[in-house]
This record gives sequence, C-alpha cells and structure tokens, in this order.
Amino acid sequence: MQDNASSSDIVKEEPISAVGDAEERRIWRKLDLYLLPFVSLLYLLSFLDRSNIGNAKIAGMSKDLHLVGLRYNLAAALFFIPYCLAEVPSNILLKLTRPSRWIPSIMVAWGLVMTLMCLVNSYHALLVTRIFLGLAEGGLFPGVTYYISLWYPRRMQAMRVAIFFSAATIAGAFGGILAYGIEHLEGKAGLPGWQWIFLIEGLVTIVVAFASYFFMYDYPETAKFLSAHERKFVIQTLKIESGNQATHFDMKFFWQAVSDWKSYVQVIIYMGLLIPVYAVALFTPSIINALGYSAARAQLLSIPPFVCGCICTIIVGIYSDKLQSRGPFVILGAAVSMIGYIVAYTTSKPGPGYAAAVIAATGVYPTIAVDLAWAGGNAGGDMKRGVVIAMVIGIGNLGGICSSFIYYDPPRYHQGHGTIIGWLGLSIVLSLLLMWRYSVLNKKKEELCAREGITMDMQDQYRDMGDKSPLFR
Repeated sequence: MQDNASSSDIVKEEPISAVGDAEERRIWRKLDLYLLPFVSLLYLLSFLDRSNIGNAKIAGMSKDLHLVGLRYNLAAALFFIPYCLAEVPSNILLKLTRPSRWIPSIMVAWGLVMTLMCLVNSYHALLVTRIFLGLAEGGLFPGVTYYISLWYPRRMQAMRVAIFFSAATIAGAFGGILAYGIEHLEGKAGLPGWQWIFLIEGLVTIVVAFASYFFMYDYPETAKFLSAHERKFVIQTLKIESGNQATHFDMKFFWQAVSDWKSYVQVIIYMGLLIPVYAVALFTPSIINALGYSAARAQLLSIPPFVCGCICTIIVGIYSDKLQSRGPFVILGAAVSMIGYIVAYTTSKPGPGYAAAVIAATGVYPTIAVDLAWAGGNAGGDMKRGVVIAMVIGIGNLGGICSSFIYYDPPRYHQGHGTIIGWLGLSIVLSLLLMWRYSVLNKKKEELCAREGITMDMQDQYRDMGDKSPLFR
C-alpha cells in the first residue's frame, strides 16, 4: 500500500477523454510551461524578501540599528506571528475570489512594505515593518500550493510543488549574490548598503506583482491557453483522480479539516522540517561568518548550500511522483539533514563546519515539497484540501519563531544545532506513524468496498465525505 494514498487502481477503472501517452505528456508539459515559472518567480521574491534580513544584518544593519543581544532574533521572529495567522483566512478568500486577483494583490502589499523598509532607522521601526511584512506575505505559499493542487492530479503534485519550492533555495543563493553586489551602493543617495538591499528587492517585487494581474491564470475551466480538447482532458482527469470530490464552498469542509487529527500530525511534521529551513535562511551567513570567514566572503559562501538544496529538491520531487511515495522521502531527507547538524554540533573547524551547513540544507529542503504534497493529497475535496494546506503551512510556520531564537551562542551554536536535531527526529517518528495509519485506513476501505459492493460509479453518493469516502485512497 502506497504511503501517499494513491488511488491509481481506482482511476484505471474510469475512462478518460482519449489521448495517447505522448499527447498526455504534451498537455502536462504545456501546463508546466504556463504555470510553474511564474509562480516560482513569485515565491522566489517572497522568500528573498522575508530572509534578506539575514544578509542585511551582516551588511551593517546590526551595527546601525544597535541589534544587541536577542534584538535581531526578535525582529526575525515577529514576522511569523501575523504570517501564520493570515494563512487559513487567505486560502478561504482565495477560494471565494480568484487566484489572478488575490495573489497579485497580497504581493503588491508586501512589496510596498519591503520597499518602505529602506526608511527604517531604528530598532522599533524594524519590528513594525517585520509585522506588516509577515501579514502581507502570509497568503502566498499556502495559496500557490493550493493553486497547484487545482491544476494537477495528486500523483503529479510533488514534482510541481518541488519546482515551485525550489525557488526558495534559489532565493537563498541569489540573496547572497545580490546582497554582495548591492552592498557596493553603500552611501549612495545617503543610504547605507543594507537599506539598498530592502529598496531594490522591494521595487522588483512590486513590478512583478503588477505583471501578475495580466499573466496569472485562474482555473483549468477558464484557461485560454488550453484548447477545448485539452481543457476537457485536464478537467476530467482531475475529477476522476479525486473521486469526484466536492469542489464547492461550504463551511462543513472547513470543520472536516480542523477536526481531523491527521491534519495536526502533518502540522508537527512540517514544523519539524521548517525549523531547520528557516534557520538555514536566517542564520547561514552569520554561522559562516562565525566560523572565521569575513562578512563579504560569508555572503558568497552562503550560496552553495542553497544551490545543493535546489538541485536535490527537484530530483526528490521527480522521484517521489515517479514512485508514488511520500513518507520515505521525508524520512530520508530529515535523516540526511540530521547528519549535517550532528557534524556541525561536534566541530568548530571552518572546513567541516561549512560542509555540515551544505549537508543540512541538501537534506532538509527537498522534504518540504514532498510533505506538502503528502498532506494535500490525503485531504479529500477542494475546500478541505485548501484548509489543510493552509493549516499545515500556517501553524507549521510558527516554527520560524523557534528558528529565530535558538541561534544565540556563537561560534559553536550548540543550542541551535541540538534543537534542530530533536525536531528532525520528531518529524521522522511521526512520518512513520502516518505511513502506518494511511496503510491501515486503505486496507479497511478496500475491505469495505469489497464487502458492500461499492464501486466508482457510486462516487456521487460520497461526494461530500472528503477523504472519509470509502472510495478515497
């Protein structure tokens, strides 16, 4: 029994609008071409704007704003409180409105906040802007993850979410290069180099946000880039592979999501994976700097961990879809990352310490996309899936608060590394629990269908039951 609860055996019983294998691949590639590059760019800018505070810190912000003690940690952490609170309401509003209006609108909002951060001249002003940045950015990641689930069947989502999420690793690498270059604007127009980082990256976000109003598509049913035949194939495939689950808005699907204990296990797994992800984004330049490298070199040396993470994220997403498996890839990635943090914990030498940072990022980044595909793929119906994804990302992102406060004891950072090792271990244990539970549930449903004579042509009777439907795997 596959741990991501694939319904491939059931799907084969239903005819799909006739297309050959080559034609089917062409249609999905067409969707990839029109959808993935643009949403990946949106997330790249989002992750760049939330994590550039790490680059600004060692570019002079820490000195200019007197970020002594835990002041930087608090500024980093405050972002996550409104960020998490905004995610479930945002996905509900996305369902009630249109993706091509809601997502660009929140992007304009955070772009304005990011741009205005160039005017920050005190610690308290930095705190206020980080709060508003978190509130504005909150809807993007769960929104785009949910958006992808509306275009692709469950069996194909891990690779697409991986491509989209790989933008975060690119942002980490690009952020280091960009910060290194922008620092040379030090003193231009009376602004220090770290304020130029906020100004330039914020303006780029605003420009792309306005373009999004014209280049973002809503749903397969209204996609003008698809022919009538292609549109029919995509819609029919999604309908059949979801077991004809409900797609309309109803608050009962919200309650299905929040009352399901498996949703909260997925939240904790995701949190355990995200704490190291944010630690890598927020503290990699500082950790490398603390190993004895100069600030400028630390900006550049922060690039390879993200590049390795990006490559592995896409590779793991491809194989997760190919093998129709989720849990084992989460466990393997978390284990590799643990090895990196164990090495970091036990050494103070620059070479091994830097290698540990690369290993940690390479292991943990691929787990995020696979875990989100796992959580969303096991939630039946559009509305419940949207709420579950928002819950997992929203509550899970509270882990960013933990990430912000555990790295305070340079140069060894024992508290931070040790905390992350514990969280990764918890994610591994809970992933094993869910794999076992999903297998048990699938076997029970197969026995029920065989005993009661329940077949796919009866799926309309169970349309509103979500993943509790006996036909849902």
